[in-house]
Amino acid sequence: MSLENIRIVLVNPSHPGNIGAVARAMKTMCLHALHLVTPVDYTGPETRARAAGADDVLADITCNKSLTEALEGSRLVIGTSTRTRAIPWPSLEPDVGARQLVAEAEHGPVALVFGREKMGLTNAELDQCQFVVSIPANSQYSSLNLACAVQVMSYEILRASRQAQNTKTREWHEAHVPLARNEDIDRFYRHLQEVLEEIRFLDPENPRKLMRRLHRLFNRACLDENEVNILRGILTAVQRHGGKRAC
Repeated sequence: MSLENIRIVLVNPSHPGNIGAVARAMKTMCLHALHLVTPVDYTGPETRARAAGADDVLADITCNKSLTEALEGSRLVIGTSTRTRAIPWPSLEPDVGARQLVAEAEHGPVALVFGREKMGLTNAELDQCQFVVSIPANSQYSSLNLACAVQVMSYEILRASRQAQNTKTREWHEAHVPLARNEDIDRFYRHLQEVLEEIRFLDPENPRKLMRRLHRLFNRACLDENEVNILRGILTAVQRHGGKRAC
């Protein structure tokens, strides 16, 4: 299985020891691709000590200026969160999320995103995720340490990978059409917003969370490359009918 295509993405990690502990958690479960978004300085001895020998994971860390940059090329993005949101995200159990990541990793890069130690992921960051995974825990004390959360999900990924070694079937999506890349989905959302503003369905001065709700709708569908092309073709036809073209 293509575990090399599974990225673990940490957004704004604020403690160097957590980065080292995450590297250790990943290596024990055969994961290697660690991406950091605007991290704290992690080059000191505490990181290496907590990594406990996972120096190869630390050496190959990719640092990114934004989450969008970290997700470039990803065909499936799953975020992690325990917070209740006003508009709920499509959610998966950890084992189901792991199976989907493993299945899609056969066709290209995928990403599992973890938020800040103190506040997790923002709504805007979750907008870039097709699904959200919440790790079941004590309802009175549900906040896991970052490295512990990565360890749980890394275990589920390795378990799913081993279970899938004798099958090439993707139970949840058409096997012959790859999912759309994250940047293609982002371009679709920008195109959609542009058209909705042009036809005056969306008032940019009073958006009323419309785009966020549309993100949830289309993220649930896990759009593939063909579907994105069809949807953008429809949007372009709407613009041509109104005398305007897509940028």
